[in-house]
Amino acid sequence: MVISWPTRLTTLCLCAFTFSAFTCNIAHAHDQVATSEIADIAESATPSAASAESKGHQADGGDDEGHKGNGERLSERNENQHTGQEKPAKSATIRLAESDAIFQEITALSKEKRQKLRIIALAPHIVESMFEVGAGQQIIATTAHADYPEAAKDILQIGNYARLQIEKIVQLQPDVVIAWKTGNPGDDLSRLKKYKVKVIYSNPTTLSQVADELLMLGQLTGRETAAEQAATAYTTQLNSLKTRYAQQAPIRTFYELWSRPLRTVANNAWPQQQLALCGAQNPFAHANDDYPSVGLEQVLVTLPQVIIQPTQHAADTPDALNWAKWQHIPAAQNGFIFHPNADKVHRMTSRMLDEVALMCEQIDKARQFYQADTPVSE
Repeated sequence: MVISWPTRLTTLCLCAFTFSAFTCNIAHAHDQVATSEIADIAESATPSAASAESKGHQADGGDDEGHKGNGERLSERNENQHTGQEKPAKSATIRLAESDAIFQEITALSKEKRQKLRIIALAPHIVESMFEVGAGQQIIATTAHADYPEAAKDILQIGNYARLQIEKIVQLQPDVVIAWKTGNPGDDLSRLKKYKVKVIYSNPTTLSQVADELLMLGQLTGRETAAEQAATAYTTQLNSLKTRYAQQAPIRTFYELWSRPLRTVANNAWPQQQLALCGAQNPFAHANDDYPSVGLEQVLVTLPQVIIQPTQHAADTPDALNWAKWQHIPAAQNGFIFHPNADKVHRMTSRMLDEVALMCEQIDKARQFYQADTPVSE
């Protein structure tokens, strides 16, 4: 069985991460990997760390979609490097075309009918955004780790990142299912199609597309006004951050996505987009994978000035590396090790931007410190 790196990351994140939902809110789920294969995948990724990883994270394994749901899973490279757009496989293209037809069919209904649709939302970020546009009460079922806002915790759960309860979904007779294009089991979504269940897709891959998602959900549920207001507010805040940090001096920043094996972000990864927004310089930004595994020595030689360790509820976790042990690196020397809330930064919703704004402010304080003390090297 050939397993792609995005799929490996998805499985490792979901079955071993201790974050609460992105932590992995962006992922590749077309190739499903059984839980029993996790140890083999980990060994393949980092042989020297596989044994320790298995022991250190096994208790956190299993149903961890929140560590990807609220964070929901970290994903494959969703955008083509040259065009800025994903190039889906042929089957995915067909599926998206069918989804477009269903979307057009639904949005042709009256606003009153759309506001009464019974909807199943198959990812925490979809649930959160639906509540934001005022359509939360239309959700009749969702997946594990859909926990925001508080009312979302009362919604019936009919599966997780690894498997959906198809029979239960069919029994509920939803008017439409909103699936996460790269975060739900592809085979399960195909089964829903066989049962004539209407499925449309959520697929935000860039920070700006969160606004598009809000508008789409507003159209679907007949709540265009609220959606437009939310999308405008989000876009305004995003543009403000871009303007504020676009011309700031670069500052070497290491993003610890996962500690065992040590993994970071690069290219079009969701957290890499956030680092770029803050004007942070990631030494691994151009690695071959969006979520590359790196050696500790590789990180130490870059002498990071800031280290980002997203953690659940912005609290320290026993799995995170203790960077204070390496006092020769500037980030450890000067205490610039920050812990943004993974539930927020890793979820593709407007709430994410508030946490990113805080992260940008922390990075900027470090930037000002180094500028006053020693020049930031290019």
